[in-house]
Amino acid sequence: MREWLIKIREERGYTQEQAANKADIERSYYNMIERGKRRPSVDVAQKIGHALHFEWTCFYTKECNEKTPCEGLNHQHEQGGDI
Repeated sequence: MREWLIKIREERGYTQEQAANKADIERSYYNMIERGKRRPSVDVAQKIGHALHFEWTCFYTKECNEKTPCEGLNHQHEQGGDI
């Protein structure tokens, strides 16, 4: 379970459907990513990171694939920048 991803999505006020739509992917695929059943491709990770305003490389770190978010996970969002 990628609890960090759920937390970010909920902090942004999005449902899974809304997050998936913003990332231009299917909700079922987004759900599998959030539950840790699928690892997103680089392209999809970038889309999700851009949609939810966080550093997409977090999908590929050990810390983020467990329960604890990466250091600086919300860096882009806090500064108001886009990825």
